[in-house]
Amino acid sequence: MLEYKGVRIAWLGHDTFKISSSSGAVIYIDPYKLRKEARDRADLLLISHEHFDHLSIEDARKVIAADKTTVVTTKSCADGMRGVKVKEVKVVKPWDKVDVQGIAVEAVPAYNINKINPDTRKPFHPKDAGMVGFVVTVDGVRIYHAGDTDAVEELRSLSNIDVALLPVSGTYVMTADEAVQAVGMVKPKIAIPMHYGTIVGSQRDAERFKSMVKECNVHILKPVDDY
Repeated sequence: MLEYKGVRIAWLGHDTFKISSSSGAVIYIDPYKLRKEARDRADLLLISHEHFDHLSIEDARKVIAADKTTVVTTKSCADGMRGVKVKEVKVVKPWDKVDVQGIAVEAVPAYNINKINPDTRKPFHPKDAGMVGFVVTVDGVRIYHAGDTDAVEELRSLSNIDVALLPVSGTYVMTADEAVQAVGMVKPKIAIPMHYGTIVGSQRDAERFKSMVKECNVHILKPVDDY
């Protein structure tokens, strides 16, 4: 776990993070393959896109409290979550901004430039699908969760990012080398590698990323079991 200016960031594996504010607000992003029911239920649940390792209804139920969880997600995911009881669902598309209980959320474009599905000969994450990453501002700390994306030019538009959560596995998302390019675009103070160790990629990708980044500190987190 990383604590930065009172905000705690825990990696639960793959692209899943739990973010806790100093005031007690709890945010989960893309819950997948959770080992147990969450002790701390979500005030805010962010889901980046509809692929099974991001929109997992089974795992979402493990973090949701029907009377308090607000979900911020894309239309495709909102449609897929019909029947799941939550306080509210806010549907976003790239560049939308919403506020949830004083937590600012900005949806950021997430798509592939050159990661092509050999069966369809189309990108795994097409730009026109409207998939997103998120910039979340918690207690003044700006955290960018990239979702499944390459190092796309829109990342240059992000500003004042404290912590960037970046995929490094390649195949469906940035390689470690491309994630280094993304650091140069986003210019975070801290970078945390993700999207490895479950479906594709390994610790070696995270280590390679860390060895190449010169512009900021890189923290390789261990997945936590206590959430």
